[in-house]
Amino acid sequence: MVGSIGNLRKNSYGNYPGLNYALQVLHDSIDLPMNRALEIEARYFTKALYSDVTTNIIRTGFFGINDAKKGKSKPKGFEKKNVQKLGILGAGMMGAGIAYVSAKAGMDVVLKDVSVENAEKGKAYSENLLKGAIAKGRSTQEKADALLNKILPTATVDDLKDCDLIIEAVFEDPQLKAIVTKESEPMIKSDGFFASNTSTLPISRLAEASVNPEKFIGIHFFSPVDKMPLVEIIVGKQTSDETLAHAIDYVTQIGKVPIVVNDSHGFFILRVFGFYNFEAAAMVLEGINPQTIENVAKQAGMAIGPLAVMDEVSIELILRVIAQKESLNDNEKQLKDFFQKMADAGRLGKKVGKGFYDYPEGGKKTLWKNEFVEVKDDQPISNEDIAKRLMHAMALDSYRCLEEGVLSTTLDGDIGSMLGLGFAPHTGGVFSYIDMVGIQQFVADCDRFLPNGNQWEVPQSLRDLANQNFKFYTGNTQNWTKK
Repeated sequence: MVGSIGNLRKNSYGNYPGLNYALQVLHDSIDLPMNRALEIEARYFTKALYSDVTTNIIRTGFFGINDAKKGKSKPKGFEKKNVQKLGILGAGMMGAGIAYVSAKAGMDVVLKDVSVENAEKGKAYSENLLKGAIAKGRSTQEKADALLNKILPTATVDDLKDCDLIIEAVFEDPQLKAIVTKESEPMIKSDGFFASNTSTLPISRLAEASVNPEKFIGIHFFSPVDKMPLVEIIVGKQTSDETLAHAIDYVTQIGKVPIVVNDSHGFFILRVFGFYNFEAAAMVLEGINPQTIENVAKQAGMAIGPLAVMDEVSIELILRVIAQKESLNDNEKQLKDFFQKMADAGRLGKKVGKGFYDYPEGGKKTLWKNEFVEVKDDQPISNEDIAKRLMHAMALDSYRCLEEGVLSTTLDGDIGSMLGLGFAPHTGGVFSYIDMVGIQQFVADCDRFLPNGNQWEVPQSLRDLANQNFKFYTGNTQNWTKK
């Protein structure tokens, strides 16, 4: 029993009371008659069932995600439309992943790149995935061959003729995206549409290259595409409801979970994720031990520590995202300088073997002894506040997204944060998290953190909700509506 308690705490950090109750049932009833033991089990089951954690997990993790996967956010009045032939521009990791999941769903896929050789490399990604599936007994050679036969690697634009949908997944360069849009758009069927897989560039701006901007939309996948269930569908200023409906049909056709967001810098997921990463980097600059930051993040329920995340996405990409912002606040300017120092020192992340961590070949990664900051001997803030700064930062900007209209519903924010950000599942997502903390306490915490930067400024509308002791949810019911 003692060993079980230790393992439970090690793996769940006490975030899931139902697991603790299960062990408590064993402890309290092991020597009792069956009837009495069942009474004890029923009591603890009731406590678990009516806990906030259970409500959060059921609302977002079950009902929310399943409804999204069924296309419940689709605009009304449009018949379901399946994609029969899909064109993909760019056979890099993202394009190759999109090709795999789409062919797996039964579509004929044209995978176009600048050369047939590059396109073949993209198709090889699917081949390697299928080899692994066969080795694990999850597929057969016959099924693998059938899937691969659905992917046509090409360098010829004419092969895209009569596509129901074309998705561009080329390098994040607006001019390049405009060129491939103009070149391939005439190949789409008259009732088809065009999508960009851009991760940061505004959809409305990219749609300027299109002759049919009402048929232009963002379909943002996450890497690796074959594993990540979430897809952000980004609606541009001129995107029609019909195009949105067909985009949702496509995402559900490939078995992914769509959330709908409106156009803005970084959309929802990457924008909010930046606050997780930036707050961690800010705490490093304050002299807080990086190992403590990583440990506390995982104890709070995050899937991975923020410093490890930044190494995965690369410091180079973080700098590129910062550069795309029209203006920077004081905190962002300081962080930009810090990241630039890391980049200049060659510490670009995991891909080069060194970032916030060192990655020795064949060895275990270890945190880098950062030469640009001094770790303070006495930790300046508590572990509880470290966790709050990481989690609150994401939740606060999620509210800004809601207020600005980037998000239309709190549930999209909760689903997106759980599946796209790895936000602590026991909380149910960013808005459920505010409810768990308590909106008045949440606002008070943000005010207390304001000396750490203007990223902690609380919108007046959120203060007004706090004064009403507002809750974003009552059970499974969403209470928030745009004023």
